[in-house]
Amino acid sequence: MKISEIMTTNVECVSPDSGMTELANKMKTLDVGFLAVCVNDRLAGTVTDRDIVIRGLAAGRDMNTAKAGDIMTKEIHWCLETDSVKDVAQKMRDKEVRRMLILSEEKRLVGVVSIGDISKVEEKESGKTLKNITEAA
Repeated sequence: MKISEIMTTNVECVSPDSGMTELANKMKTLDVGFLAVCVNDRLAGTVTDRDIVIRGLAAGRDMNTAKAGDIMTKEIHWCLETDSVKDVAQKMRDKEVRRMLILSEEKRLVGVVSIGDISKVEEKESGKTLKNITEAA
């Protein structure tokens, strides 16, 4: 089974210039804890609700002036939409991440997949992936 069959496709990008309050409000509206950060339709990083708290608030950044680019994770983990669910689960284990961005062959963001998405179709793969991630934490 290809990852494109189970990924979430309504992924939104934010600009590195997006403020922390804007990020938090977008996460609230979309009911997500993770946003891709893009520049000119290309991935630049990711930002999570945890990044807002740890790299933003706890680090003493001003909520009114700090930007996504200040707190985002620049190391981007991704797979192609043509990859198999099993291969994506393996890469999530290797990278110890709970979400994976999915790109088209042209390297454009087309989706995101979580451990929960994988668990719905590959119980064995999701169990191994979650075990590796939680052991690393």
